[in-house]
Amino acid sequence: MTFVNRPDGAQIFYKDWGSGAPVVFSHGWPLNADSWDYQMLFLASRGYRCVAHDRRGHGRSTQSWHGNEMDTYADDLAAVIEALDLRDATLVGFSTGGGEVARYIGRHGTRRVARAVLVSAVPPLMVQRPDNPDGVPIEVFDEIRAGSTTDRSQLYRDLADGPFFGNNRPGAAVP
Repeated sequence: MTFVNRPDGAQIFYKDWGSGAPVVFSHGWPLNADSWDYQMLFLASRGYRCVAHDRRGHGRSTQSWHGNEMDTYADDLAAVIEALDLRDATLVGFSTGGGEVARYIGRHGTRRVARAVLVSAVPPLMVQRPDNPDGVPIEVFDEIRAGSTTDRSQLYRDLADGPFFGNNRPGAAVP
């Protein structure tokens, strides 16, 4: 397996398929790089170099206690991009991965980036506060955290129903 080593000891797993113009994929929570396999196979077979990593705390990367926030995620992404010497890359981020891509550009600039694609990306601030009245109430996040420790399988089924948009499945308990 291929990894990039980080100064704090974390190892970031990545896949690197194909050759050509680079497309870098950042997955959503709680997924990993495998969630991009279909897109990577499609693009790699058409002349693109496709890279996807497992964010720290996900998949085959280090399950670290520290660094599970956007600044470190962005720095880990930068480490993968720099280790592979990717240039003129298209960055594609879904959900948390979209936030990671946005934070990467904010922290590391666009020197290695040709374009960015944000797919249902998390906003810079999701939680409801006086300065963000349209945010999601903190209780929703508290219930997600509780669900991840009490019945993770049910939580994942409920998340697929859209916890931020209401209940789409009769009888489903949405956090």
